[in-house]
Amino acid sequence: MTNGKFITFEGPDGSGKTTVSKAVTKRLQEEGYKVIYTREPGGSAIAEQIRSVILDPKNTLMDGRCEALLYAASRRQHLIEIVLPSIEEGITVISDRFIDSSLAYQGCGRGIGMDEVFAINQFAIESYMPDKTIYLDIDAQTGLDRIAKGRDVLDRLDQEDISFHNAVFEGYQKVIDKYQDRMILVDATKDVDDVIERAYQEVKGLIDGTRES
Repeated sequence: MTNGKFITFEGPDGSGKTTVSKAVTKRLQEEGYKVIYTREPGGSAIAEQIRSVILDPKNTLMDGRCEALLYAASRRQHLIEIVLPSIEEGITVISDRFIDSSLAYQGCGRGIGMDEVFAINQFAIESYMPDKTIYLDIDAQTGLDRIAKGRDVLDRLDQEDISFHNAVFEGYQKVIDKYQDRMILVDATKDVDDVIERAYQEVKGLIDGTRES
């Protein structure tokens, strides 16, 4: 049996990751592809409980390093319980976020340092990385403006000020530069249907093996 692929979606808050990755997964499933959607933090029962702690707006006293460790813990459980078993069964896993989010949000947004956050996550993932990453490219302010229009309830990270989100955006630029061979950039400022179509074509090509590296 051929292993499935591990494809992640990344991007700043408001980039449309969840909408696009779910739509791409649904379309591929309808066409008969063995694909599942999952998300981080979360994806499994234990990881979802950790997610609720991380994103609870009441947890304003959470330390940045504690936050990074919680993300890594959630990621570990998600990886061994959902991602790896699915891939071994020949199922392609589409994940809404993975380690790149921690590098951008905690490494740069919280100012912990990307190397330090990567080290924490190395213990969690044992060097297991995505095959490819669809990065939905949008600036921080545009993303926040979308959130303000589309969400009635904001989680703890949504409520951070623009300086934090600008730092996250800069962090993602460093991630893109570091992992150029893995990253596929999609312009997320376009109409959502156009973004979904482009992402679908990229993911389909990866699964079929028709997309050039």
